Amino acid sequence: MSKKKDLDYVAISARVHAMENRLLSRERMERMIDAKDLSEAAKVLTECGYGEMNEMTGSELERILAEQQQNVMKDLAGGVPDSSVVDLFKLRYDYHNAKVLVKAEALGTEQDALLQGGGRYEREALAEDYRRGDLHRYADVFCRGIERAREVLGASGDPQQADFILDRAYFEELSKLADKSGSKLLRDYAALSVDVANLRAAVRASRLGKGSEFLNRVLVPGGTVSERTLAMAKGDELGNVFRSGCLAEAAAEGAAKSAHGSGSLTEFERLCDNALMTFFGDAGRVPFGLEPIVGYLYAREAETTAIRTIMSGRMAGLDGAVIRQRLRRTYC
Repeated sequence: MSKKKDLDYVAISARVHAMENRLLSRERMERMIDAKDLSEAAKVLTECGYGEMNEMTGSELERILAEQQQNVMKDLAGGVPDSSVVDLFKLRYDYHNAKVLVKAEALGTEQDALLQGGGRYEREALAEDYRRGDLHRYADVFCRGIERAREVLGASGDPQQADFILDRAYFEELSKLADKSGSKLLRDYAALSVDVANLRAAVRASRLGKGSEFLNRVLVPGGTVSERTLAMAKGDELGNVFRSGCLAEAAAEGAAKSAHGSGSLTEFERLCDNALMTFFGDAGRVPFGLEPIVGYLYAREAETTAIRTIMSGRMAGLDGAVIRQRLRRTYC
C-alpha cells in the first residue's frame, strides 16, 4: 500500500486504538470465569460496550453478540477509506446465513432465528430474497455457491456436501476481496485462512480413514500449500507440510491426533485459531494504516468466540479450568 493510502487511515486508526481498550482482555475473561454467577459475568460485557442481557439464556447471548457485531461493522465501514476491507470480514456471516437458508429449505422449515447479523447483506432481506428466488443484487460468487449447494443438497440429501460448496465459495470470494484491496497483509491473511481450513479438513479426513479422493473434493485453492500436496500427505506427515510459519504448532498437534481414536481435537482447534491471532500479533502496534483496522476486526471475531466459550460454559456448569483450556490467545 502507498504511503498516501496509509495516511488516509490516520483518523480511523486513532479511533480503533482507542476502541481496543474495550476489547475483552485476558483479565476480563478471568473475571467472567470467576464471577459468582452469570449476571456478574455478564456485567463484564457491559464494560466492553455490549448491551445488557435481559435473560441468562443462549438466545439472549446471541442477540447481544449479533447487535454488537452489526454496530461495529457499520461503524468501521463508514470510517475506512475502502469499505471492501470491512466486507472481507463480513463474508463469514453471509455464508453462515446461506447455509442456514439452504438447509432450512431442504427441510421445509424456516430457521431465521439462526441467521446472524454483521454481514454485507441484511439477514432479513437476504432471507426474503432467497425465498422469492431473487438474488440478482448479490455477489456472483455468493449466488453461484448458493445455487450449487441447493442442487447438490436436493440430489444427495447430504448437508455436509452443501457446506463444502459454500465453504469453497467463501474462500474464493475472500481471496478475491483480498486481491482487490491491494494489501499484502490481506492477501497473506486470506492464504493463511485457506491453509487453516485445509489443515483441519486433512486432519479430520485422516481420522475418518478418508483418502485423497475425498480430500480432492473438500480442499480449497488459495493457500500456501497446494491441495495436491495435502491430499497426498499422510496424516502423520502434516507436521512436515506446515513445519514453518504460524501453523507449525497446530500442524504438529494435528499430525499427532490424525489417527482414529487418537484423542480429542480440542487443543488442535485452539492452536489453529491461535495461528491466526499470531498472524495479527503486531498489527495493534502499528500507529496508523490498514494493519490496526484489520487486526481489530479479527480481534472482534475472536472476542465473540471467547464470549460464547465462557458464557456457554458457565451456563452448562463447567468448571473454570475446563473453560480456560478452551480459550484462545487474546489480541490484547
